[in-house]
Amino acid sequence: MAPAGYEQLDTVTLDQYCDAIGAAVLMKSVTLFEQMAPEYLNTVASAIAADDKKAITSEAHKLKGAAGSVGLKRIQLLSEKLQCGDEPEWPSQFKQWFSQITEHYDADVASLKAYLAEKG
Repeated sequence: MAPAGYEQLDTVTLDQYCDAIGAAVLMKSVTLFEQMAPEYLNTVASAIAADDKKAITSEAHKLKGAAGSVGLKRIQLLSEKLQCGDEPEWPSQFKQWFSQITEHYDADVASLKAYLAEKG
């Protein structure tokens, strides 16, 4: 179970990464994620506007992997749903999932940085 205030993070994996490579090295990955994520989000938004399901699911797959690599559990799980375009609930839910990703992105990244600062 994640420590209070960090439920949106994969703290088990983060702790393992911190033990293995250190919080400072992991923070470099977070910085790289922050540089790449806006492009993923913009591409998904454009694909949604264009009703391009293939582009939505493809870019969501990239976002899922990137978010998972830095322990952003909520963003990873929502992106996983967004990438699964063949699921029955996808047509009625994909815009909501993307909205949740964009709604929580800034706060989740800030929480991740705070968590790593505590570990550092």
